[in-house]
Amino acid sequence: MEDFERFITSTKSEMDTIIENSLRPVKLSEYVGQEKIKRSVSIYIEAARNRKDALDHVLLFGPPGLGKTTLAHIIANELGSQIKVTSGPAIEHAADLAAILSNLNENDVLFIDEIHRLSRAVEEVLYPAMEDFALDFVVGTGPAAKSVRLPIPHFTLIGATTRAGMLTGPLRDRFGILGRLELYEPFELAEILSRSARILGTQIEQEALLEIARSSRGTPRIANRLLKRIRDYAEVRGSGAITLPIAKSALSMMEIDEIGLDFVDHRLLKTIIDKFNGGPVGLDTLSAATGEEASTIEDVYEPYLIQLGFLARTNRGRVAMPLAYEHLGRTLDKDRQKILENYSKQDINS
Repeated sequence: MEDFERFITSTKSEMDTIIENSLRPVKLSEYVGQEKIKRSVSIYIEAARNRKDALDHVLLFGPPGLGKTTLAHIIANELGSQIKVTSGPAIEHAADLAAILSNLNENDVLFIDEIHRLSRAVEEVLYPAMEDFALDFVVGTGPAAKSVRLPIPHFTLIGATTRAGMLTGPLRDRFGILGRLELYEPFELAEILSRSARILGTQIEQEALLEIARSSRGTPRIANRLLKRIRDYAEVRGSGAITLPIAKSALSMMEIDEIGLDFVDHRLLKTIIDKFNGGPVGLDTLSAATGEEASTIEDVYEPYLIQLGFLARTNRGRVAMPLAYEHLGRTLDKDRQKILENYSKQDINS
């Protein structure tokens, strides 16, 4: 089954955009979690407001679905500035970026999602804009050519990326504020879900909040998506209120277990354990055995399993770890246990 059909993927869909726009907080005081970033950003915002100056450029990075776009909008709101939203793939030519920058007002915020996907030519235009608030153009050709510098308003660039390692050094170095977003704890997700339920006008028990939170992979996007689907289930199969039995029944219908693994995750782990004796198994072989694209396995399915300690990437292939056997109720024999214990730290890159 394709990724967009999964309830617990952190990949953003059009429906997620609608959900997030209706539930998105607008102030730092309403933003749950990410306390380290909130504390530092609040200070920098207050200092910029007092100086009546643009905030330093901000780079937000971390796994998808954690609230990078939401935080960018909050920063603009707290600054009292307008925000222009675009994405790396949408800016195809240097002239496109130049047009966006020249149309900004003083102290506006420009938010570029997936900033790691900017082309080299576009980045070259961005450098003087970030450092000197100017656009450099070459007018004419040959011996008559000359460089022209066009001033632009002071602005704050907020870049968001799930792959900070793919940013070029010169671009990364031009950001004055760096913020890494971490996965949320269940109690933080429960607080987010409680707020979302109030906005949606849905009654929900505390136990149900925690049950949904535990199944949300530490990701607010997934939590809110599950809340909407469980609300539908409660309205059809119950009284409309989300109780613990209703939440468990709805999650079971969606084939999501108590730690957020779904049928795709189970199939991947069972394939490694049952067909390949726990591994190691190569990515291409695993792709052929499961019918999933190798890139999808590597980028979408594996990261959470690795975070849980259920799966390891080794020099020789993927290996199912003891926690995976335990979660699936499988017996790990002594020989296999010994093999896993013999893997060195250098061999396992999690």
